[in-house]
Amino acid sequence: MARKIILATHGNFAQGIRTSLELICGKATNVEVICAYMEEAFDLGTTVENMITENQENELLVITDIFGGSVNNEFFKYVERSNVHLVSGLNLSLLIEIYTQLEHTDSLETLITQAIKNSQETIQYCNLLKVKDEEEEF
Repeated sequence: MARKIILATHGNFAQGIRTSLELICGKATNVEVICAYMEEAFDLGTTVENMITENQENELLVITDIFGGSVNNEFFKYVERSNVHLVSGLNLSLLIEIYTQLEHTDSLETLITQAIKNSQETIQYCNLLKVKDEEEEF
């Protein structure tokens, strides 16, 4: 069973972050994107259903941009399948950690859980860090 990452977002965010991933990590052959609602005739339900059907033999890690958004909710319909893992809150540090360890982990669930924890720690209000750092100097 191969592992694939699907980046699914509103607009071109998925394509853009894949470009950033490839800039840092090289060509990402096992990463597919869904840039939702970029064409008037776009049908999210059909697109997601086709992607799930085409990847029944693969282990899928779907990362969406917004928890509870339409893209996330569409994939949420499939989380009971043993081969589908769904994560929201797509960002580059999360994606890099998961992508670089995807083929080296025995447990995708453990990798996802740890990557989410690490990613949460990278979100900082840096101005407060600067103030704290200056206070510690005195």
